[in-house]
Amino acid sequence: MRQALSRALMRAWTGKGLPAIALLTVAALYGALAALRRQLFRWNFLHSQSVPAYVIVVGNVVAGGAGKTPTVIALVQHLQAQGWRVGVVSRGFGREAQDCQEVTANSTAQAVGDEPLLIQHATGAPVFVGRQRWQAAMALLAAHPDTEVIVCDDGLQHYGLARDLEVCVFDDRACGNGWLLPAGPLREPWPRREVAIAGQTADRLLVLHTNGSAPMGEFSAHRALALVAKDRHGTETPLLDLVAPGKPPVHAVAGIARPGVFFAMLRQAGVPLAHTQALPDHADFAQFQPPGPQAAQLLCTEKDAAKLWQVTPHALSVALEQTMEPAFFAAVDKHLAAHRATLAPRRL
Repeated sequence: MRQALSRALMRAWTGKGLPAIALLTVAALYGALAALRRQLFRWNFLHSQSVPAYVIVVGNVVAGGAGKTPTVIALVQHLQAQGWRVGVVSRGFGREAQDCQEVTANSTAQAVGDEPLLIQHATGAPVFVGRQRWQAAMALLAAHPDTEVIVCDDGLQHYGLARDLEVCVFDDRACGNGWLLPAGPLREPWPRREVAIAGQTADRLLVLHTNGSAPMGEFSAHRALALVAKDRHGTETPLLDLVAPGKPPVHAVAGIARPGVFFAMLRQAGVPLAHTQALPDHADFAQFQPPGPQAAQLLCTEKDAAKLWQVTPHALSVALEQTMEPAFFAAVDKHLAAHRATLAPRRL
């Protein structure tokens, strides 16, 4: 039922037909409440908290996955290569615990969330999760006081954590029909309304399109599946070896916002799929039953792997690799260079 509703909304959000029009009244109420909340921050009735580190928030204004987590991973890896000491904070959506805690290599997705666990494994950076991102950031700094840059995974609309730079990620859907939820896919109007007291201003915003093309003044990234699949021990198998003569049929499962994109990318990579199974985003896999014959080879996303391996150890995961255009990283470096220049007089 949930998947059917999600698919129906996705279809409605591509145009301004009757299903979307029927939801405009609800969208107007949602927009009014969101606008009031932004105004309360501007009036300082709600408070935006700063932390002693440079904060980059990566998020989107469109509901559903647009490539935030791959963007966070690529950004953290770039900053690490530039010599910055980087940490990551996240709410840890879908986790069972509500406390603020550090994500370690031994953490479970159920305790810290699948995306924070993936980020920690991919980057090795300190990662903290908490309902309040400001508290997670302060806990990170207490445990790792040398941290210079904090990347916030998601949270463009969560102004409790003041930010120095924002990265807004779009995929091939762009703004859809341009309407607010639930009549359209937008969490807030686009272009965005500034909340300067929280650091949200037009000159501190970078817009990234993960479909490989971008309008003038914005940036692009290209996404593709890795050419290998990994088992739970990290052993790699070329994807095309999975479809060699005599190999078992391949079944794919995905618990992400847009499972169909993962299935389509596998087929484009030359992997015919005997069966696909789409689950809700952040599915816990606790009750998962592999589809089809036991001999089939099961493929999943890298995000789902830690949870799926607990119940189906023989599954293989396929990573999503995201390559940014050099101009995007140059823009990030320019902002950080300006920040570093403001620190130099204080040190003197």
